[in-house]
Amino acid sequence: MTHDPGVDELIRQWSEERAQTAEDVEINRIASEWLADVPATPGIPGQRSSEDAPDWSALNITDPSDSSYIAAMRKRLPGVPDELLAAAARWWRMVGGVAEAEEWWDAGLSPLDQRALEYRAAGLSPSDLSTHLGPYTVLEHLRRGSAAAWCVARLSRARRDAAS
Repeated sequence: MTHDPGVDELIRQWSEERAQTAEDVEINRIASEWLADVPATPGIPGQRSSEDAPDWSALNITDPSDSSYIAAMRKRLPGVPDELLAAAARWWRMVGGVAEAEEWWDAGLSPLDQRALEYRAAGLSPSDLSTHLGPYTVLEHLRRGSAAAWCVARLSRARRDAAS
């Protein structure tokens, strides 16, 4: 080699290109065409903003499902700005509905709280929050710092013990 990093790199690339098979050349051609078709906008395709694609997170106040959620939340939190209620409505519309959000609220956890979504993802339901695990309810365990996964495991063990 020439001991010049730039020249050595060019020689290496040229050698690799000369050693490519017809299949390698075709793969590179297809990959180049495919990459040329990809928009230059960075990000995950579903998150890229596009004028022709509908916005999954847009709320339509005239839509009964959107307006019913915001109305239900406004009854419980009259002073909360509409932007916050709309943001919460977008999340709960993705994972559940108005009825489920109200169940979380009735169980003692605001659906505006990110932890409600985390607990739901861990496998807890609103009815689980009032279940006693020892001297505390599941909600009290969570508020004292127990992990949601631990509560789910304890609930399943308690249910298994009760069934036997």
